[in-house]
Amino acid sequence: MNLEALAVSTGVVALGEIGDKTQLLALLLAARFRQPRPLILGILVATVANHALAALVGAWVRHAVPPGVLQVALAVSFFAVALWALKPDQLDGDEVPAVSALGVFGLTVVAFFLAEMGDKTQVATVMLAAQYAADPWALVTVTAGTTLGMMLANVPVVLFGGRVIQRVPLHWVRRATALLFALLGLLVLLAG
Repeated sequence: MNLEALAVSTGVVALGEIGDKTQLLALLLAARFRQPRPLILGILVATVANHALAALVGAWVRHAVPPGVLQVALAVSFFAVALWALKPDQLDGDEVPAVSALGVFGLTVVAFFLAEMGDKTQVATVMLAAQYAADPWALVTVTAGTTLGMMLANVPVVLFGGRVIQRVPLHWVRRATALLFALLGLLVLLAG
């Protein structure tokens, strides 16, 4: 297992997730249902499924795109995510869907999987998988790292709710995340 890929994937997503719409979704679901176990398990299942698919896309990109083009595309993608990280996320609506036959766990899986589609952490997973795809275990390592990062950012929100969000200066976290992505973009360009 590539420890660098694991550490970078974990750190990028943990930082990138703070203040993200899926973290806001975790807060809303935690406040509404007050059932941490099914929420945490639902977040885990949705994240593993979503990020595994994103890692597969990243591996495909690595093999389908010529190395020089991939290097520039990865760098540009990291810079774009850096800019994206500066924009505060918000949910498209204040309402959380009612619990259906799926229960809190099922609702969380579906809501998180869909909310993560096209999200900056999913894009980061694609980029990281493309960057590390030379390693045979890269898909597993990147998926494990991005999932761990997602859990590090969301589990405290589920467990401690608004107290965590109120104490974290989100504008500084967004700036730190943007700086991290910009540095990753610069490193990709310099690694050529």
